[in-house]
Amino acid sequence: MSIKFGPSGNSEIFYKMGYKKSVEAPKFLKNFGLNAYEYSFGRGYTMGNETAISIGNEAEKNGISVSIHAPYYINFANESDEMAEKSYNYILTGLKLLRLMKGNHLVFHVASQGKQARENAINLTRERVRKVVEKIYENGYDDMNICPETMGKPMQIGTYKEIIDICEIDKILVPTFDFGHIYSLNLGEFGTYDDYKQVFEYAILKLGFERASNCHIHFSKIEYGNKGEIRHLNFEDDGFGPDFYPLAQVIKDMNLTPTIICESHSKMAEDALTMKQIYENLK
Repeated sequence: MSIKFGPSGNSEIFYKMGYKKSVEAPKFLKNFGLNAYEYSFGRGYTMGNETAISIGNEAEKNGISVSIHAPYYINFANESDEMAEKSYNYILTGLKLLRLMKGNHLVFHVASQGKQARENAINLTRERVRKVVEKIYENGYDDMNICPETMGKPMQIGTYKEIIDICEIDKILVPTFDFGHIYSLNLGEFGTYDDYKQVFEYAILKLGFERASNCHIHFSKIEYGNKGEIRHLNFEDDGFGPDFYPLAQVIKDMNLTPTIICESHSKMAEDALTMKQIYENLK
């Protein structure tokens, strides 16, 4: 595998260059010098099968690796079994669309702690993730990866160690390291070479080199406050981090091959290309 760079969604420049629909995104990205694309279903699944197939065909034709983000309201720590069933179905519906789009990574937020003790919430989350993994195998979707994401607020389940430990459940679980979230959760006390390195070292220890190396990454600058993440920024915005350069150096030094998706506020493709250029210019 090789390292990939791309945006989450369509940035300002996509529309300024005359493109209008997401089915055109793979062609745009190839011409722009990128090779990955993440489509977000964060607010629900609204795409028909024909559109998904068209995006998949265009992605294949243009050499673009596709991932999707499942709805934000998945919560495997919800104590209601009925709500858990809904979360299972959100994952399965996403995998159906992902297959039509010829992609292989589905990103999802695992859980919110709510009023439970954190240990109880984590244990319930792990139990529910095991259950959804069983359903994935039963439905024949185990040729794709589901990618629990690190989170940016204290009441969410999703420190990097929690996510890596959840991924130990099964080989189809691959971590999504959102380094803007990790930075926000730590109130800006994250972003050095050693900070990034310790995340990957823990992942390699728990999951082995291949799964750690081929992880999914979200990256952007993020404004944070006392309760963690507030909003995503563009690279040109000052005052907040994290810095991509030390992450690029760690990836290079450790011979990692992640897919890196830029989640900047409005310049996702532009900032993804900046990251690609930083990485390629490293000695």
